Amino acid sequence: MTFKEIQELIKQLSKSNLSEFKLKDGEFELSIRTKHFHKGKSKSQLISSPAIIPAAPAMSAATSQPAVPAQGPAATQPAKAAGNDASGASSEESNNYLEIKSPMVGTFYRSPSPDKPVYVKVGDTVEKGSPVCIIEAMKLFNEIETEVSGKIVKVMVEDAQPVEYDQVLFLVDPS
Repeated sequence: MTFKEIQELIKQLSKSNLSEFKLKDGEFELSIRTKHFHKGKSKSQLISSPAIIPAAPAMSAATSQPAVPAQGPAATQPAKAAGNDASGASSEESNNYLEIKSPMVGTFYRSPSPDKPVYVKVGDTVEKGSPVCIIEAMKLFNEIETEVSGKIVKVMVEDAQPVEYDQVLFLVDPS
């Protein structure tokens, strides 16, 4: 099953009321759980994001890995008030910024490899479709492209740090 097929499957599952989906095809095994509410379960028992559990042939128990939601690579909603904004921008100013959000759970990398320069830094201008970072998920390195155009005003995540789905990675000034 290809990465794109898994993304499409997750997209279709998110439209349904299913809370869990399992697929087995020979050696390939896929299990996806969603965050739909279940009666009788406390909030702590609910899964906070979709999860893919790959088959682990050499292990006795499968390990849980985060899924890649089928949303677009970046959101274009204005930034919420950023109280931890270390760049000195006020909350009112950050409301005018667009957000580039993580389309998946994984590890954030600012450059394509340790010996290469970063994709973007504060002050750089980006165009829609420009690569801005890499997110590693399940040993796949996914180049993230922006859906917005403007000037990078803040990098919200440190290099090689884990990120969650829909977490803000960059703030962009569209003007």
